[in-house]
Amino acid sequence: MASIEFSKEEKDVLSKKIKNYFLEELEHEIGQFDALFLLDFISEEIGVYFYNRGLYDAQAILENRLESVVEAIYELEKVTDFRR
Repeated sequence: MASIEFSKEEKDVLSKKIKNYFLEELEHEIGQFDALFLLDFISEEIGVYFYNRGLYDAQAILENRLESVVEAIYELEKVTDFRR
């Protein structure tokens, strides 16, 4: 998997969220550089866990949908002398 890359605009939004979190929840002010540094750490070291979880969730949804499609196809099947 390639590393997670964000555009400048995405980094700006995410770093503001990190700065706001630190200020509101931890009552600690951090600068833009520290917020971007933390964002890079999260992206590189922790992001893959969230990425994988998203893949697992997508796979589960796809399996459920495919199961519905298979059932729908069986419902369309006509009776013949041949049985599976």
